[in-house]
Amino acid sequence: MKYFIYSLMLVVLFSACNNQEKTETQTNNPLLMKFNTPFEVPAFADIKTEHYMPAFEEAFKQHNAEIDAIVANKAVPSFGNTIEAYEAAGSLLSKVSSIFFNIKGTDTNDEMQKIANEISPRMATHSTNIKLNAELFAKIKTVYDNKADYNLNAEQEMLLNEIYNSFARGGANLEANKKDRLKEINKELSILTLKFGENLLAENNNFKLIIENEADLAGLPKSAVENAAQAAKDNKLDGKWLFTLHKPSLIPFIQYSEKRELRKKMFNAYSNMGNNNDEFDNKEIINKIANLRLEKANLFGFKNYAEYILDDRMAKTPQNVLDLLDKVWAPALEAAKNDAKNFQEVIAAEGNNFTLAAWDWFYYAEKVRKQKFDLDEEALKPYFELENSVNGLFTIVEKLFGLKMELLNDFPVYNKDVRAYEVKEADGTHVGIIYMDFFMRPSKSSGAWMTEFRGEHKEDGKRIAPVILNVFNFSKPAEGSPSLLNFDELTTLFHEFGHGLHGLLANTQYGMLSGTNVKRDFVELPSQILENWATERETMKMFAKHYKTGEVIPDTLIDKIEKSSHFNQGFAAVEYLAASYLDLSWHTITTKADFDVNAFESKAMQEKGLIGEIIPRYRSTYFSHVFKGGYAVGYYSYIWAEVLDADAFEAFKQNGLFDQETANAFRKNILEKGGSQDPMFLYETFRGAKAGTDPLLKRKGFM
Repeated sequence: MKYFIYSLMLVVLFSACNNQEKTETQTNNPLLMKFNTPFEVPAFADIKTEHYMPAFEEAFKQHNAEIDAIVANKAVPSFGNTIEAYEAAGSLLSKVSSIFFNIKGTDTNDEMQKIANEISPRMATHSTNIKLNAELFAKIKTVYDNKADYNLNAEQEMLLNEIYNSFARGGANLEANKKDRLKEINKELSILTLKFGENLLAENNNFKLIIENEADLAGLPKSAVENAAQAAKDNKLDGKWLFTLHKPSLIPFIQYSEKRELRKKMFNAYSNMGNNNDEFDNKEIINKIANLRLEKANLFGFKNYAEYILDDRMAKTPQNVLDLLDKVWAPALEAAKNDAKNFQEVIAAEGNNFTLAAWDWFYYAEKVRKQKFDLDEEALKPYFELENSVNGLFTIVEKLFGLKMELLNDFPVYNKDVRAYEVKEADGTHVGIIYMDFFMRPSKSSGAWMTEFRGEHKEDGKRIAPVILNVFNFSKPAEGSPSLLNFDELTTLFHEFGHGLHGLLANTQYGMLSGTNVKRDFVELPSQILENWATERETMKMFAKHYKTGEVIPDTLIDKIEKSSHFNQGFAAVEYLAASYLDLSWHTITTKADFDVNAFESKAMQEKGLIGEIIPRYRSTYFSHVFKGGYAVGYYSYIWAEVLDADAFEAFKQNGLFDQETANAFRKNILEKGGSQDPMFLYETFRGAKAGTDPLLKRKGFM
């Protein structure tokens, strides 16, 4: 008896200490407090890894309490007490999750990945439970069925429709047994997509091509050699050269290296990421994801996942997507075949007897570009120094929209390489904050993207300014050297800032409809249209200055760029379209199966007639857009938006690149509106007509 009482006392004491520790953790947790920082940006220096789980726990608790309050409200369901209350709920969870997942994507570590593995399925379950809350849905449906009584404006009606549809598409109308299965599917998918991305990060970081013999650097430009030497030094490999699968290292190597076997080694390592039958293999994960997505679609009465997804997109049906892709595929494939024939002739003229392979394409494309147009892409890089390019981008944005970017020193950042800028209107009014994270590092996922720490919305009539993040993976230069961008990196800089503008200039009542919260096949319009100002003669002269001499890029070089603009467009279109077809192939399956991933992919590409010298831009096992990110049945959206962007840019070319009336119309009807109205209505309001495909086909040289 004494032992029992003593044990009980220990338990109570331990519990009290535990509760005290928990209370102290929550009390001192910066994620649970208002940030005492400029513009209330995240207090990165104060946030520790151990703060995340307690913050998530409290955020789940608060969100559930907010949902319970809506359900418990005895008043007749209305737009205010139900729809607006639901939209406003979960603010703490949004705050915590945005900070956590943004840092995990840009500056991860083992502890962060461990938390993600625990919290991701819980996030999925939490979201699913809300969508399957019958009492909550009943209230939402009551408002939806009686919306004519509320005299709603266009944005309010869009919010109501979006919330109702999110519940319907989230399973609210399903039978009980199907709801239970949906919960399991969503949880499993959250774990699988997370693991897919973690495998890719490991694959990216694990491969290393170490060169010890200087002769093996033949053909490589000086900048690539210097970056490889710096990478080797950073990895304690002094006197050697290190090349990796990160694009700034990979692309120059396969583009310029005269060592064919080494090009093959690099290319094959990249094209087989996640496909090496080891602990980081993604094939089984793809199988599970594809089958689970099919099962999910079937629960809702759709015969495949593509139909389920596209039912809520501008495209509406898989056939509409295929019709667009097919319009570009045929001329693009013909152009690519002609280029392949020309490259093979060059190979023969050099006295070689090998057949052009995928690891040769970049090399011979660059060689022929130089021969045919006297244009060496490496010769462009001195004119695209990062600082000049960023300043030029800012100048262009100021001339278009009147915005000013002010670099903020001694400002909270999550990594020392990250920069923060305050964005202001011409009259000095605060618009928002944008972080720019330029350089690749082992802790960062590959690629480039835009996200947000805080989205724009209104509270009590006051605009809450957004906090936006642009992420890139440019090569970090050796100390004392400038960062020089290639042409593709230059357009990427403009592209992601276009997304940034979509978030910064958002001016909607509801965060759920703000900025990039639009239909997936509309979201790329603001980003892709801004790329045009990176390549126009008039605008290029504003920022393209030689980093050593200050010389403005000469007209002769711009002439070469323009003359070569259609060169290799067949390849660029084909590799992209092939990936878009592959995305659709995985999501139009109608029967569950244990797929041989490589055979499935090969069959899909053979059916489209893809030539062996080109592979899809992303093969299945490293297609993170589709199996990790939010682009499942959505990779086509780049070409869908490119039709709109090519058509929209015609208005600027007709009226002037900086015509204020056109720029203001684009800002007011596209950038500020977010998802507050039907995207096609917004586009046609801006353009005054429907978009046609001719401007896009002309731009690519296919007409």
